Amino acid sequence: MVKILLVEDNSDLNLTVCRHLNLNNYMAFGCTNALDAYDILYENKIDLIISDIMMPDVDGFEFAKNVREENPNIPIIFMSAKDDLDSKKQGFRLGIDDYMVKPIDLDELILRIEAILRRANISSSNKLSIGTFEMDEESMSVTLDGEEIPFTTKEFQLLFKLLSYPNHAFSRNQLLEELGGLDNESTPRSIDVFITNIRAKLEGCTSFKIVTVRGIGYKGVIQ
Repeated sequence: MVKILLVEDNSDLNLTVCRHLNLNNYMAFGCTNALDAYDILYENKIDLIISDIMMPDVDGFEFAKNVREENPNIPIIFMSAKDDLDSKKQGFRLGIDDYMVKPIDLDELILRIEAILRRANISSSNKLSIGTFEMDEESMSVTLDGEEIPFTTKEFQLLFKLLSYPNHAFSRNQLLEELGGLDNESTPRSIDVFITNIRAKLEGCTSFKIVTVRGIGYKGVIQ
């Protein structure tokens, strides 16, 4: 599922936009300032950012500049009451992908998001295919060479996450959060057990491999 970060200091608008994103099959993360946004970006693999400009402490321009220094590819949409050309120029020169003037139309926002995700080649599909290997998130099924392989829910979620973002190294804590966080039976090292089980079940798969990243965690690598 595509994850979208919304940085908007108006709490009512923040909640409204997040609800609309969730209703359109996106996973929305809402916060009211850039400092909290940095934390969300660090803890999650965000696919797209929507940001206000006029915010306390760190404004949208500085926020976008800082994000671009760390991630030159993540799509950014400015959503602001500032309708002057200078603000738009400054935003696009910082590398944002789109600029919407408030009040915004929520359905138009969805259309713009879809267009940007297409250009960025980011898919919201719940299916994943690599060679003869397939995963279907809706049916929670895994097949290799046409034969279904039994996976537990956590094994499925973990592998789907790794293969949805190939070559991206995830820490054990990040992967654990994908599984719903800590419970009485789970620790960050539980991820190692899941990975061992996944590797054993897919021993004959040559389409990809799960690589251990020393000092960090794991990543999926397409062969």
